[in-house]
Amino acid sequence: MNEEKIDVKIAYENILRCIEAHHEMMKNAIPLIASENIPSPAVREALASDFGNRYAEGWVGERLYAGCKYIDEVESIAIELGKILFNAEFIDVRPISGVVANLAAFSAFANPYDIAFACSIPTGGHISHGKKTIGGTAGAIRELEIYNYPFNEDDFNIDIDKTVSLIKELEANGKKPKLFILGASVFLFPHPVKEIADIAKTYDAKVIYDGAHVAGLIAGGIFQDPLREGADVFTMSTHKTLAGPQHGAIASWSKYAETIKKIVFPGLVSNHHLHAVAGVAIAFAEAIKFYKEYARAIVSNSKTLAQALYELGFDVLYEKRGFTESHMILIDVSKYGNGFEIEKKLEECNILVNRNLLPYDKRMKRDYRAPGGIRIGVQEVTRLGMGKTEMIEIANLIKMAVVDKKDPRTIRDKVIELRKDFQKVKYCFSSINDAYEHIKIR
Repeated sequence: MNEEKIDVKIAYENILRCIEAHHEMMKNAIPLIASENIPSPAVREALASDFGNRYAEGWVGERLYAGCKYIDEVESIAIELGKILFNAEFIDVRPISGVVANLAAFSAFANPYDIAFACSIPTGGHISHGKKTIGGTAGAIRELEIYNYPFNEDDFNIDIDKTVSLIKELEANGKKPKLFILGASVFLFPHPVKEIADIAKTYDAKVIYDGAHVAGLIAGGIFQDPLREGADVFTMSTHKTLAGPQHGAIASWSKYAETIKKIVFPGLVSNHHLHAVAGVAIAFAEAIKFYKEYARAIVSNSKTLAQALYELGFDVLYEKRGFTESHMILIDVSKYGNGFEIEKKLEECNILVNRNLLPYDKRMKRDYRAPGGIRIGVQEVTRLGMGKTEMIEIANLIKMAVVDKKDPRTIRDKVIELRKDFQKVKYCFSSINDAYEHIKIR
């Protein structure tokens, strides 16, 4: 497309208009997407800083560029805070996303064609753990041979006994596992890290715990403690329950430090988005100070919303286990339509969720385009200060949209009214600006 076919000034103005409109939309919405969060104003300030225009290839103090005096200081602080936060001997804050952190771990501890275990997508696994046939990072990029853990659908967790049986079958055919990948995109309950770590030791295999979704809960001292439970590596993205910028990190043990450092640079990153590293450092500081309270408020809200929806007739899964121990809940909406239809219906009402596969969707011949479920996360509304009363109100708004089929305009008005008193970021050092305030610097 050349300049003659587009008015560049109009395009420029439209871009900025869309950004402002997005901010306006978000301040009048109920954000329930489990993989998102609102960062503090201080993190937003870091993201707008000149750090984002600079390079600092290499490790702190070993840069290949000049001008890194303050960048080095901030990254050093991020490293020290991260080690405190996750009780880790080593942390690398250079991966630019959770997927890059995972790829670094796969590359550090396995070679192409090695065997790895991971959860399937319908049982909560992330695409970065996936097989080559579905374009998963582990299979398609690292060329690992992925086997899915046998899964106990009733408990929504890995079946250890059947996993042991499958490993023995592989071993009888001359195959041994090299990696055990834990963690998930639908992560309702802690994974059996200790049990898997005990199996891994038998085969001199490594355990990689992908804590992208639950890093903020772990930072707050709940859910589980993967490194203490036997994981060799704890990878994460930093923007979900951790509520920092979109970035990644790897927490581990000193004995693996040099291996991981060399894989991350020069193997996978050059410039590692230094403005985001500054944001991660701020998020780590906020987590140390505030997340014991925040993490517990998240789980309390998650359970309250799940119970309220259940009492309103929704098929919220895993009621016998208390629905969830994390920030998210999983709902079978198939009696009202497919997950895509419900997602769109709620979006019309300014309620943002995402469609999601259920563990049994494959048997029901459903796929990701029109799955049987939706996934809801409460970490963002919790950070805005909402509590149990608001969770019950949100449940009623969802019922009005999905079950009662009320006019979306009526529901939108109620959503906007609910949001009026929740416009500041909580659990942070400073919140002068509103959570979704559009701040012009041009």
